[in-house]
Parts: sequence; C-alpha cells; structure tokens
Amino acid sequence: MKFRAKSTNIENIHQFTNVINTIHKILKKCTLRLTPEKMFFILPNQITNGGVSMWCELKQENFFDLYQMDGISEEHNEIYLEIVAENICRALKSSQNAKSLKIKLTKKQVPCLTFEVELPSLLSSSRVVTHDIPVHVIPRRLWGDYQEPEMPDFHVCLCMPPLAKLKNITERLKNLSTYLTISANQKGDMTLKVETELVTAKTSFQGLEIPEFDEDSQAPSKLWPEDEFASARIDIRKFSQFLSGQQINPYKVICNVIHDSAIHFFIVHDNLSLQYLIPVVRC
Repeated sequence: MKFRAKSTNIENIHQFTNVINTIHKILKKCTLRLTPEKMFFILPNQITNGGVSMWCELKQENFFDLYQMDGISEEHNEIYLEIVAENICRALKSSQNAKSLKIKLTKKQVPCLTFEVELPSLLSSSRVVTHDIPVHVIPRRLWGDYQEPEMPDFHVCLCMPPLAKLKNITERLKNLSTYLTISANQKGDMTLKVETELVTAKTSFQGLEIPEFDEDSQAPSKLWPEDEFASARIDIRKFSQFLSGQQINPYKVICNVIHDSAIHFFIVHDNLSLQYLIPVVRC
C-alpha cells in the first residue's frame, strides 16, 4: 500500500484543516477511506457510538495538487485506516501559514500517517514540521462495515436556520435538559423543545426554505400531511457537537426528520458533502 498527497495552495490547506476540525468536534475516532478519486471520513452506525453515524466525502482534486495511492490490490484499490481525529488536528495546527502540506502513509514501528508542514523562514532554507500519527490498517474482510449509508426514508425535509443562531439557542437549552425534541413540517416550520418536570422551553422558526426535489430523486413521504409535524427526541449533546464543529461554511444544511426515529443532517458545500445522523432517545 502506498499513499501520498501534497498541497501548495494555502486556501486549500485552510479548507482541509477546517474539515478536520469539524470532524474532530463531532467524534474522536473515525475511519479514513482512501480511493484514487476521493477521501472519506466515516463513523459507521454502531451501538458503541450511541447509534450516531457520519459520512464525509472529499474530492481529492479540490484539496491537493498531488495525490497518489496504491491500494491493497488492483482489484481492491483502496485503503482503510482507523485514525484519531484529534491527532490530525494537532498536526495541522502549524499549517496556518504553511507553504505546503504533505501527507504520506509511512511505516515506523507501526503504520503512520506522516504530516510534513513546510513553513516560511527568514533564511534561505525552509522549516519543516513533521508529525507521525499512528494508524490502524483495517483489513479487507471488514470493509463492508464502512460503506456509504443509504439515504433514510424521511417524512419532512427543510433547510436549517443559521447554525450560529442554533448553536446559541442549543447551548442555553442544554442547561435545562439532556434531550431535545426537533419538530418540523413541509411548510417550513421548525421547533426546538426541551421538557422536564419543572420546565418546558421552546424556540420556533417559520418560513424556512424547502429544498426542491427532482422527480427521480428521493423526496419526503407523500403520505405525510404537509402541515403535520414530524418529530424526533435526540441527545442534545450530540446535536451541540454537530453545531459546534461547523467551520466549513456550508451554503446550507438540510435537515431530514424521520418521525420518532432519527434526525439526518446533510451539509451542502462545493468541495465536500457531509452526512450526520442522530437516532432518537427513547423515554
């Protein structure tokens, strides 16, 4: 297996750093899947994750000038690595003013992703900061656990309000309860509510954008009445982590409500796509 990538565009380096910071806010460990065209950061739907799952997909050409890889074989030309997102964040901290960023799969005492950050220098020679991040290579027999999730059959789909506003509201509601109920309908109405024995607090939004759907694409259930609210009660900490991590400035965030089952978020951005699913918490 071989992998190496290089970027000399400071904007692309910043964008890649923002993606990693976003992922780090959402989760601790994830799987990095490398293919000839794309990079994926994956958290599969597992009980150990509380049922939360994430799928982030990047086109390598949007971030790197050089991108070369050889998978485990010609037939299976991919690489799957288990990584700790925080370690990559630390490696990229010095990249704010970087001249270039190199990433390589290397073999030290254990397999590593090696990050080389070239920094400007007053001297003729450049300074290079190197970070070796241990990774675990996932064997071929387990790859089936890390495939793209199917888009869930949802009842309501609408665009989220500004995330900064939602973050402020959620931080206040988080002091009142561990659980948050998100409700929405196809008229563009959404409510966030926490409820305890002592207090009920609710924030409402109206006139939110309803995404357009092609006839061939998946659309909300036509059996669900337009003005009826679909609801899901979720862990407010998971929702707060999702909001806190948004450093990639998406054009919009689409919220799909699967009634009494889950909330599915889909981030719309030119250079990447990110899906995040939070299951309901039963009473």
